[in-house]
Amino acid sequence: MTVAAGVGYALLALGPSLSLFIAVISKKPFLILTLLSSTLLWLISLIVLSGLWRAFLPLGSTTWWPYTILIVTSVCFQEGLRILFWRVYKRLEDILDTFADRASKPRLFLTDKMQIALAGGLGHGVAHAVFFCLSLLTPAFGPGTYYVNRCSHIPFFLVSAIIALAFVTIHTFSMVIAFNGYAEGTKLEQIYVPTVHLVAGVATLINLGTGGCLVGIPLLYFLAILTLLHCGKMVSRRLTENQSRQANS
Repeated sequence: MTVAAGVGYALLALGPSLSLFIAVISKKPFLILTLLSSTLLWLISLIVLSGLWRAFLPLGSTTWWPYTILIVTSVCFQEGLRILFWRVYKRLEDILDTFADRASKPRLFLTDKMQIALAGGLGHGVAHAVFFCLSLLTPAFGPGTYYVNRCSHIPFFLVSAIIALAFVTIHTFSMVIAFNGYAEGTKLEQIYVPTVHLVAGVATLINLGTGGCLVGIPLLYFLAILTLLHCGKMVSRRLTENQSRQANS
């Protein structure tokens, strides 16, 4: 392959994220800070997880259950970190609201809160793409490509980029759903996010089977589209309720 192919794989994984950054995040400095801090947080979490599991790798078993344990523990760790991230954000939100009251300034609007959640989710997705896709792309800039026996008809780098894009979508909009669930105390949304995260992670194990990528990748994109639609429906409902509340006040 060539440099163009390597750049193409990178843009496939992170192109939509770059567009979202330019269209929404880059317009407000506090969203950029949220994105950077979130990306750093999730990268550190992935490095810590990889360090903890390094003692047990490579797994000598040909069965799937050791990988399932790895994924389940990693998802549980990251979902616990998501709750911590929310609590830190909530604390900062309270400080900003207090400061706004003292300065006779308006508090954070609902759209501001949703954009902060979006920036945090985008940071999570970008960290995932950097760790699991971009870090593998260096050989893609060379004169050849690479295939694996389990998915021999699609280049390995292309599979990595496609999977990364699905996870970026899931992580980005899951954070918006999670923040809303925590704020409103909605159990459905609080359960939905870790469930989708876990199912998506376990679904990648399908790729270990011969031709598994033909099943695993569509399943990941089904979860990504489902998350995107759920997030859009939730945002529309919250904005409608907020407009009705402002009209009645």
